[in-house]
Formats: sequence, C-alpha cells, structure tokens
Amino acid sequence: MQREPAFNVPAIIVGLIAIMGAIHFVRIYLLTPSQDEMMVALMAFDPIRYQSSILPGYVLPGGFGAEVWTFFTYALIHANWVHYGVNMIWFLPFGSAVARRFGPWRFMAFFVVTAVVGAFAHLIAYAGQNAPVVGASAAISGTMAGAMRFAFQPGGPLHFLRRGEDADFRVPALPLTGVFRDPRVLIFLGVWFGINFLFGATSLSAGTGLGAGAIVAWQAHIGGFVAGLIFFSWFDPAPEIPQFDDFDAMRH
Repeated sequence: MQREPAFNVPAIIVGLIAIMGAIHFVRIYLLTPSQDEMMVALMAFDPIRYQSSILPGYVLPGGFGAEVWTFFTYALIHANWVHYGVNMIWFLPFGSAVARRFGPWRFMAFFVVTAVVGAFAHLIAYAGQNAPVVGASAAISGTMAGAMRFAFQPGGPLHFLRRGEDADFRVPALPLTGVFRDPRVLIFLGVWFGINFLFGATSLSAGTGLGAGAIVAWQAHIGGFVAGLIFFSWFDPAPEIPQFDDFDAMRH
C-alpha cells in the first residue's frame, strides 16, 4: 500500500496562503498609500460601519455590500509581513490537518464560517467603535479547535503512538462533550485561551493602514475558536466516537 508523504500540504491551503500573500504584496509594493487605505477600508471589518450615526459624516466605502463581505474579507488581509508570516506558520499544520480530513469544499466553508463568527465576536466586543480588524487569526483559530476534535485520537496526527506518515486524519472525532474530558485537549485549550487573554491584557495590536485605531482583536480569535469547536461536526465527513451511553446501549 502506498503511503502519503509525512508532510503533504493540501492544495486549498497552498492556495489560501498564496492568495493572502499576493494581496499583501499588492498592497505593499504596487499600491499608493491612498490606494492601500481604500483597499483596507473596503476589506477590513470595522464595527463603526454598522453604527455610522455615532460619528456623523464618517462613512466607510463600500455601502451595503461591504457590510456583508467584510465579515469574511478581513481574514484575507494582514497588518504586515510579520503578521502574515506568524499566521501562516500556525495555518500550515492545523489548516492542513483539517483540510485533509474535510476536503477542499468543506474546508473552505468551515474557514468562512469561523471567520464570520470571529467578526461577530469582534462586533459585540467593539460595538459602535472605530476598531477595524484584519487577519486570518479567527479562522486559523477555528482550524486549531477543529483539529483538537480528532488530532489526539489513537492513530491521529498528534497521538503519541502514531508513526510519522501513518497518521490517520479520518479517525473518529471526539464528540463535543468528550472534548472537556480529555486532559490533553484541556491542556491545549488552557494554553490557547491563556495566550489570547494575555494578548488582550497587554493590548498587543498591529496597525493596518487605517491608522492607530486598527487592531488584531483577541475576541475575534476566541470567536473563531469556539465556532471551530462547535461547528466542526457540521462539516466533518468522519464519524464521532460513540458516547459511553451508546456503548452501554450496544451491550444491552
């Protein structure tokens, strides 16, 4: 039986990384500063767009269309090359694991949903404020959460007994309730949430071209992560591990 390479990046992941890189390249090297500001204004997600009455005369471009598409397009642009590079470092392993399990179309839908939920979380946290957010972090957080549903399972990508390329990306996933019983997943969750709260407490942020008000919001990261945990089963083609009650019912 032919084995898959130990490091096999799905085409959908390569494509998304290339698209996000190309967008940033165009912004930095091909557009004038004013053109870049316009592009970011059209793509970044900004809560003030939905509260224009708070700042009379302050109108973002794009109209109703931008009120819809920015829930996702903000994930395609980044503050700078460091922001892009760090995000892609995380996206490569976790996005690849989930994409190999879901396939390209399911994965793309999952990516969009987690990005949208991340934007909603940002909207709730900064309602009425001029606080534009950019970056794929919310969607990447969703892929990290999704990977936690199967990566630690026997034979899965992060199981300690697996052997390199023998990792199975379609092992039965943990049910959502099982996530909170697995100590390995709980440790990962604790570390992940701790890092994000640290980002919030220290006000770590990055500018985007819209000025000092632009941020990379940790609330959006948490929104995407929670969405990845909860909505994973909607997109997952593989079965979940039966609950303990199901095993009891099978014995009876």
